[in-house]
Amino acid sequence: MSTIRQLRPPPEPVDFAHESERQIAGLLDFYGITWEYEPRTFVLERDRQGHPRSAFTPDFFLPDYDLYLEVTTLRQALVTRKNRKVRRLRAQRPDLQIRILYRRDIDRLFVTDAA
Repeated sequence: MSTIRQLRPPPEPVDFAHESERQIAGLLDFYGITWEYEPRTFVLERDRQGHPRSAFTPDFFLPDYDLYLEVTTLRQALVTRKNRKVRRLRAQRPDLQIRILYRRDIDRLFVTDAA
């Protein structure tokens, strides 16, 4: 009698904020890329009492690549605000690798993957 051994436990269900995040997670899974969903929040600014005034939580962390991914398919005004937060995070933490995936990037990934 042969037994099937699972290499890694099944992931816990994730409550994604947007369908595009679910699509990216599925693509990462397809390629066997380990990911974590919203594992860390970076405080960008604090008030005088030390409480966070502005923070940024990237959507994914890819531990094997030491890379954070932010997925955005939002209206331009919100994309601009997100870009500003990513720039601030990069300025404060140049040691971090963070990439933004825009709608056009996501569309290209799925056209390439489907071909």
